[in-house]
Amino acid sequence: MDLVLLHGWGLNGAVWHAITPMLESCFRLHLVDLPGFGFSRDAVIEEANLDRWIDQIIDQLPARFTLLGWSMGGLLAQQIAMRFPEKVKQLVLVASTPAFLQQADWPGIRPEVLQGFHQALQKDVAKTIDRFLAIQAMGSDTVREDVKRLRTWLQERPLAHPTALDVGLDFLSDVDLRDEVHTIRCPVFGIFGRLDSLVPVDAVDQMAPLFSNGFQATIMSHVAHAPFISHPEEFIQILKKNIVES
Repeated sequence: MDLVLLHGWGLNGAVWHAITPMLESCFRLHLVDLPGFGFSRDAVIEEANLDRWIDQIIDQLPARFTLLGWSMGGLLAQQIAMRFPEKVKQLVLVASTPAFLQQADWPGIRPEVLQGFHQALQKDVAKTIDRFLAIQAMGSDTVREDVKRLRTWLQERPLAHPTALDVGLDFLSDVDLRDEVHTIRCPVFGIFGRLDSLVPVDAVDQMAPLFSNGFQATIMSHVAHAPFISHPEEFIQILKKNIVES
């Protein structure tokens, strides 16, 4: 079975190192570097258009696969599931929702937080990414270890292109798929952290009615934004239990 993994903002495919040894015996893994990130740094796309980013990576993917998207990668994963229903057998969203920005009717990231990252990028890319890593781990019992692992893995591949980072923040600010995800045909499953400061768990209950083919989710109790890093064994147990085998 083919399993495609899409990473989040500021990172790259090396972020999955904690769980790849536990997945390799069950799946053919495809660890994609999104355009402008990691080994795809030179493939940067300057336009904040999900479909253009997807066009860049879709030819790298197998004919049919289970698709896992973490954080920003989940936005692309949802769009892929809508555009290529014949390819996606199941969608797994990890700390990812159809919209990330906090709105009157939707819990999410405060607008001023994302605007602050936009501004910080203009001054110091590396420092901005490092700050974001700390926010992702905030609330975890193993926050220092989590951030250290993220930093180490991030350095294994080229640092993201500043333009890709800026566009990625635009995705988090502007993309809202809530009125569209009802067209997703495959089963959708989510894994979330109760301590996540970027994706509030209050959003999870609001997600269920949006997916016409059903939505199931597990909320991990002592986990922040990166459950596969802080609690890899528990994460893998949940993932394997909910993967569709057919």
